[in-house]
Amino acid sequence: MKIYLISGCLVVFHFLLFSFFAETAAQPRSDASLLHKSSLEKGLFDSDEVLHITLKGDIREVLKDRLGDPKYYAVLLSYSKEPGTEKNISVQIKTRGHFRRLNGNCFYPPLLIQFPKDGPQRSSVFKDQARLKLVMPCVGDEYLIREWLLYKIYNLVTPKSFRARLVKINLQDDRNKKPVAPFYAILLEEEKQMAKRNKLISVAPKLKPEQVEPDAFVSMAVFQYLIGNTDWSVQYLQNIKLLAKDSNAVPFAVPYDFDHAGMVNAPYAKPAEALEMQSVRKRRFRGYCIQNQKIFEPVIAQYNRLKKDIYSLYTGCTLLDAKYIKSTTQYLDEFYATINNAKACKREFGYPCDKNGTGNVVIKGLKQD
Repeated sequence: MKIYLISGCLVVFHFLLFSFFAETAAQPRSDASLLHKSSLEKGLFDSDEVLHITLKGDIREVLKDRLGDPKYYAVLLSYSKEPGTEKNISVQIKTRGHFRRLNGNCFYPPLLIQFPKDGPQRSSVFKDQARLKLVMPCVGDEYLIREWLLYKIYNLVTPKSFRARLVKINLQDDRNKKPVAPFYAILLEEEKQMAKRNKLISVAPKLKPEQVEPDAFVSMAVFQYLIGNTDWSVQYLQNIKLLAKDSNAVPFAVPYDFDHAGMVNAPYAKPAEALEMQSVRKRRFRGYCIQNQKIFEPVIAQYNRLKKDIYSLYTGCTLLDAKYIKSTTQYLDEFYATINNAKACKREFGYPCDKNGTGNVVIKGLKQD
């Protein structure tokens, strides 16, 4: 096991319109490189060093495209690891998603980047990418950094997880010469690539949670409980992707999109009314009813093994302010106190068995992001 310095964060690694986001001195941040070196020949997710990217084109029109079917816009993507090594790639981008795309919800909409099949891309860090989701900050990039770390936690839990690369974006609009302060964003591994990495394929059958691979589901559901996320559903594929060995095999449920989690604590995040929860900071186990609590024992053992690694993501991260680090470690303390107390564990993970509670409520949610 090796410990890397990722953009100012210690991470144990197993395998707008524009001036709104000007950075403030109140939040100490550093774009420190990894302790190890990575070359341009490496793939996008082979390094966690912050990648600095510029998007140049009709950016204002792209960001205004928030209703109906979005269209692609031609822009120039450029990046460099060091002075004099800038690489330019002509790409197509469009807005995507539902909740975060709406004007009233987020300042920046999430984007989809479509790469060309040939050209400069073939010798770039994006050489293996056909298209990528670019998760943009909704109300401030500090919340996006918090979400990025949740992907890192789940990477520790299982390789059947989306890899995420933290990037710093510089937007250059052709018709607006006013400089824009760069901000953080997330490049998210494409679903087919993640499936291929795990020697699986993407599937989308209509299933109940009890019909997906059970061990992986319980581990995933406990992860969602750990981070305080109730914004997911297997039945409606709400922030869940399904992977399987083939179309007839039992699929694995893979989560993504964690901005409504309690550990992010975004100001716009609210639990679904049907759950009768006052805050996303309150944890609620959203798995199905499991009477035999012994099923949780290997999962609890796994999270106990990962405890030091998970805490290190936060205690060693200079991209986060001290107040947030303190509150998050306390939030993690509460999780570990629960899973290591048999009575509390049975109460929390047995909640879906309570016919008078909201553990059996199925949240349809919004259209997939």
